[in-house]
Amino acid sequence: MAYSADILVDETDDPSAPWGAYLFFVRWSVGTPALAGHVESDFVTRAGTADEARAQLGRWPLTEVRQVLDRLVRSRGAG
Repeated sequence: MAYSADILVDETDDPSAPWGAYLFFVRWSVGTPALAGHVESDFVTRAGTADEARAQLGRWPLTEVRQVLDRLVRSRGAG
């Protein structure tokens, strides 16, 4: 299946690192482009600001992002 990836940030419950970034993957249907589902990771980076958390995750190599997607797909049976 084809996926697109994005970096999202949200507040954490950790006062020492109040912002976390996570990966959000949209799964596309076969044929006519349409959304067919999604999977998302837990927080994979945490920082003092939303921009810092996003920047930390943005420096990840694509191979590591793909490994996260592969684990999520296997663990959730998402195709």
